[in-house]
Amino acid sequence: MELCVALDLSTKEENLALIEKIKDHDVWLKVGLRTYIRDGEEFLKAIKQINPDFKIFLDLKLYDIPNTMADSAESIMGLGVDMFNVHASAGKRAMKTVMERLGKFESRPIVLAVTALTSFSEDEFTAVYEKDIASKADQFAKDAMESGLDGVVCSAYESDSIKNITSKEFMTLTPGIRPFGEDKGDQKRVADVAFAKEALVDFIVVGRPIYQAENPSEVVSKILALI
Repeated sequence: MELCVALDLSTKEENLALIEKIKDHDVWLKVGLRTYIRDGEEFLKAIKQINPDFKIFLDLKLYDIPNTMADSAESIMGLGVDMFNVHASAGKRAMKTVMERLGKFESRPIVLAVTALTSFSEDEFTAVYEKDIASKADQFAKDAMESGLDGVVCSAYESDSIKNITSKEFMTLTPGIRPFGEDKGDQKRVADVAFAKEALVDFIVVGRPIYQAENPSEVVSKILALI
């Protein structure tokens, strides 16, 4: 299991200050939609200047027509990131088109598919997808695996089932991790590190418990010890 730190602070300067505080740790950094729209490719370069060994997860959740998704994925190749994601809701044809396009490169980032956002409650999800979270997440994961992706984004509660219907090597990345029982915030399906480990999660994403702490580096150390 690896730790991915979410860079969700309200300014570029705050995010860079956080990165400086944790620069000696072997962790991934998650750059989400707001941060990337605001700070762009220059921010990705700034991360590597602080520590070139940081691995970057570009969390943009691509969702469009197949060719546009593939064009976007090809553009992402030029950014030097180590992982990015698409929405499984875009369908198998879109996911396959993305992977076919990336196939022309000698190496590529890890590609994950978003199943059910961890902000969804069961009722909210069913209202949109007309199916419960667990069964639909399983279906999305199977679609992603058959489309050639490396894994999925899901909550810790779906990870074990997804591993069982795909393979132990098929990756799961779980947002909404509250390592020490912190407040849920805007997430619904949260879990702690022990639960995530039991569910065979490959990557845990932690945001607020790290960047709201007085000593982020100390919190990262404690989480890595739990891992």
